[in-house]
Amino acid sequence: MHGAMLAFIARSMAKPSGWLKPVALGKLPGRYLAHQEGLPHLPVPPLQQTLDRYLLALQPIISEEEWTHTKGLVDEFRKPGGVGERLQKGLERRARKTENWLSDWWLKTAYLEYRLPVVVHSSPGVVLPKQDFLDQQGQLRFAAKLIEGILDFKTMIDNETLPVEYLGGKPLCMNQYYQILSSCRIPGQKHDSVVNYAKGKKPPSHITVVHNFQFFELDVYSSDGSPLTTDQIFIQLEKIWNTSLQTNKEPIGILTTNHRNSWAKAYNHLIKDKTNKESVRSIEKSIFTVCLDSPIPRVSDDIYKSRVAAQMLHGGGSRWNSGNRWFDKTLQFIVAEDGSCGLVYEHAPSEGPPIVALLDHIVEYTKKPQLVRSPMIPLPMPKKLRFNITPEIKNDIEKAKQNLNIMVQDLDIKVMVFHHFGKNFPKLEKISPDAFIQMALQLAYYRMYGQVCATYESASLRMFRLGRTDTIRSASVDSLKFVQAMDNPSKQLCKSKNQEKVELLRRATQAHRAYTDMAIKGNAIDRHLLGMKLQAIEDLVSMPELFMDTAYAVAMHFNLSTSQVPAKTDCVMCFGPVVPDGYGVCYNPMDDHINFAMSAYNSCAETNAARLAHYLEKALLDTRLLLQSTPKSKLLHRW
Repeated sequence: MHGAMLAFIARSMAKPSGWLKPVALGKLPGRYLAHQEGLPHLPVPPLQQTLDRYLLALQPIISEEEWTHTKGLVDEFRKPGGVGERLQKGLERRARKTENWLSDWWLKTAYLEYRLPVVVHSSPGVVLPKQDFLDQQGQLRFAAKLIEGILDFKTMIDNETLPVEYLGGKPLCMNQYYQILSSCRIPGQKHDSVVNYAKGKKPPSHITVVHNFQFFELDVYSSDGSPLTTDQIFIQLEKIWNTSLQTNKEPIGILTTNHRNSWAKAYNHLIKDKTNKESVRSIEKSIFTVCLDSPIPRVSDDIYKSRVAAQMLHGGGSRWNSGNRWFDKTLQFIVAEDGSCGLVYEHAPSEGPPIVALLDHIVEYTKKPQLVRSPMIPLPMPKKLRFNITPEIKNDIEKAKQNLNIMVQDLDIKVMVFHHFGKNFPKLEKISPDAFIQMALQLAYYRMYGQVCATYESASLRMFRLGRTDTIRSASVDSLKFVQAMDNPSKQLCKSKNQEKVELLRRATQAHRAYTDMAIKGNAIDRHLLGMKLQAIEDLVSMPELFMDTAYAVAMHFNLSTSQVPAKTDCVMCFGPVVPDGYGVCYNPMDDHINFAMSAYNSCAETNAARLAHYLEKALLDTRLLLQSTPKSKLLHRW
């Protein structure tokens, strides 16, 4: 399977054996463990059910001739006593022996073995609302408050008082929250690993602060173990700022933007030196990173958010803020002098929702008035992390800069705030807002390209222990019927024809809702098919023809890779496309508007993020008009 797809397909997993190394794992006190042990194990779906659903999912995206050929392969695969049953039994055995039959595999295939840079290809960014400060004082004050808010959230994780989340009345796995702080990805020649220092005997008490490409270790707890206050953190950030005014330093962080094999080689060069090794370890162990960015060139309001999204994803290139990062760090909060802010996170330990829950907490926290005035005890100078740059490392940095700048030039990103309506409108129509948005996306793509494509929407598997994601396939037989009917000249300007289109829309949204329900209950097809493919590799048997088939490659080539990441905060997450000729689409539906971030590659002549945004806006408005201009049917549909 194509790496970028897997990285997407791999937007995923939790604690594996040996790959995610807990450092000197201490026992977690009871509450969290008791909750986790009460969660069900991820099921292995029935073989015949997955194969039937696979054939159904292929119908809208391949020709009839190709479908007939694939049906033959599926029939061969599903024969009693055949290869399918053998692999299914292997998966069922694996499920009995492990906490989650998928999670280790997913972590490896989707993330740790994926060799493209984490920047753009794997790590998502989040654009937060613009803050109203305009100078360095405001920037540091906001950063200090933000740090205090994260530490407040960390206390809930440490004390296990984090409220358990629920989906459809079912408790969710909370493991990802325990993976996002004090963790870091480490590059390796063939595969990476993730280290987590949170559970060691002596958990880290410092964060990393980056300013003008210079890294600092900042202790955020006082000697009695209590977190520093906003005032204290502010004073420490000022010290950092004042000792890193010059920008002539080598941007060592830019190394983390490179292809994983190149970075692994450079990493080994870098840590040969004792000083460098200590500095790198300090970054890896830190609770999280705060990047104090230089302002970006002023742009008009309509493209401002898109420009910030690019800053969050890649930092704008070697001339701007890309060297002001350590992209292997799980959490990096970015605060710029001009009021733009957000974060970028390394995807291996977690999906978007836990990150957004943390963000919602911080944003609420930063709004609170400050009650305590801190005692002005003199605090030690934050420690500057030193790097000895050999000619070899300088050369590695130059190569990383060149590769990064090509990547930055290639990424086409557009943030669109759709302000005509939000999730309240589809709710009034008794339609799932997510299904409504996905059908508008299907319509937009169909109008642009005259066909539908394999579409990936991530579905959470957190109802299960260590659950990550599966795929909701939004392009269905029903969605195809709807998009074809929508602009069909023989179906125009006639009430009964409109009624028919509304019925097709409702059927398509209900089919999407049903697929979503199936996916979150562990019954989707994508991870099951991947599991059988990986089981075949593990069993050293020849690869079944089903997985060598063109139709399988088409089904896994997600021209639309999408994710709904809802938040209370008026923010939007963004990520790159997972195929060279595709789009990445992320959205946050608010009550009365929807935030979208769309990405494409400039190197592909057929794709254009602004064009997709334009067609999507029209599709959303046309779909609303269709519903509004058609008398409500007596039957109220469940959503």
